[in-house]
Amino acid sequence: MVEYLYFVISLLSVLGGASLLLLLTHREGDDLYRLNHISVLFLVVALFAALMQWNLGTRGYLLEGLFGKVLYIDDFALLFDTMFITGTIMTLLINTEYFANRRYFNGEYFALILFSLFGMMLLAHSHELVTAFIALEIASLSVYALVGYHKNNLVSIEAMMKYFTLGSIGGILFLLGSVIIFAATGSTELGAIAQYTHKGSADLTPVIIGATFIMIAVMFKIGAVPFHAWVLDVYEGAPFPVTMFMASTFKIAIFAIALRLYIVDFVPMHGTWTHLLELMAALTMLGGSWLAITQKSLKRMLAGSSIVHSGYMLIAITSIGLGSNIAASAIIFYLIAYFVSSVGAFGILSFISATSRKELTYDDFKGFSERRPYMAAMMAVFMLSLAGFPSTIGFLGKFYIFTAAIESGEFFLAGLGIAMAFVSVYYYFKLIAMIYFYPNKEPQKELVFNSSTLLIILLAAVVVLGGMGSGLIPYMPSADGFIDIATAAVGALGTPLR
Repeated sequence: MVEYLYFVISLLSVLGGASLLLLLTHREGDDLYRLNHISVLFLVVALFAALMQWNLGTRGYLLEGLFGKVLYIDDFALLFDTMFITGTIMTLLINTEYFANRRYFNGEYFALILFSLFGMMLLAHSHELVTAFIALEIASLSVYALVGYHKNNLVSIEAMMKYFTLGSIGGILFLLGSVIIFAATGSTELGAIAQYTHKGSADLTPVIIGATFIMIAVMFKIGAVPFHAWVLDVYEGAPFPVTMFMASTFKIAIFAIALRLYIVDFVPMHGTWTHLLELMAALTMLGGSWLAITQKSLKRMLAGSSIVHSGYMLIAITSIGLGSNIAASAIIFYLIAYFVSSVGAFGILSFISATSRKELTYDDFKGFSERRPYMAAMMAVFMLSLAGFPSTIGFLGKFYIFTAAIESGEFFLAGLGIAMAFVSVYYYFKLIAMIYFYPNKEPQKELVFNSSTLLIILLAAVVVLGGMGSGLIPYMPSADGFIDIATAAVGALGTPLR
């Protein structure tokens, strides 16, 4: 019972913080620094409560007598809670100077961030399709508003409208799939759906149709090809802190419900989707690589590369359906690796653009190593990790993904994934080359050393230590530790069919 209380504290801390910030929005005398610190305070409480639950073996429904079987607590959901809250804290702290130099930010921004986080946490714990839909929309609607937060910027408004329109289509498909599944099974609760699908005599045709609609909605949200039309424009149009939040935190939230459905409830339907997922994984890696290569803007390049990373994770999802024993753990580990690397990369871009009004391109990083050698080294570490360079957490993430593909017999996808990883060296190492080998003749501003810098250094240390097989420093994260976390999270998904 104490474990459930911790979860309630975590959830209510986020919701309470969002509500308080909304009330303080128009109060005179509350500046952005104070509102930012209030947000972080509530998030630290939520993070502490989430960590207190980890690895206690907690598995059960939250207040089943009151809410029914709609929210489920296990280590799988708690891992995502931890990543969500950590990503949000990093977004707020790293972008402190960015907020201070943009007049269009106010308290509503911080409230929207926390409301989106609340929706993502609900999504990770959802054990019922309607609850998952509501949670997804709470998170999505907040992000739609955040994308267009700079209301005087036409590019941001266009990005918001495009994201809202296409995102709404994804939400409609998710709801339509849920309705079809309810018509077939008589329930939207995941345990009842799993029990129905595991019956040998059940007609799974309507369930397959409904589940396919849900999976298409998931593809919309993660930007898989051919549902990727919104990604580059939305990443470019959103303010840097919002892009950072979307790329690092909101993106992995979609995988929380997708993996719970695919690993537990839709197991009998894996064979139906195998060829479709294979095709989408290949198209997503190829399409994302082409988009990333052709960009000059760093925002758009990282947006294109995020599509490629979705393709890598689709390889693992395909491998799960073909019986790989390590694919589920591999995708969790990859999510952790991508999360840490993308938070760091976008964090540096946001930190640099805090005092600049122009779009960052490759050329803006010429001579960066001369001005900020430590920050340049951190950016190189994040680019190396995203490219899958050895001794980084990104390398191990790709290694486990491709190993799972080979184990399941997906030799073509494994080969294509390795080839696209080599292609990614071009657009990631291009930035490293600009940093170290191309001087900038124009006068450059010196960047201050502050708390944002320390957080970025911490993330870079996690990237490097996470790529090593064992912990060299006591109590610091290592590859073995992250693998154990991923294995424990997947093991918690063995929900009884009742």
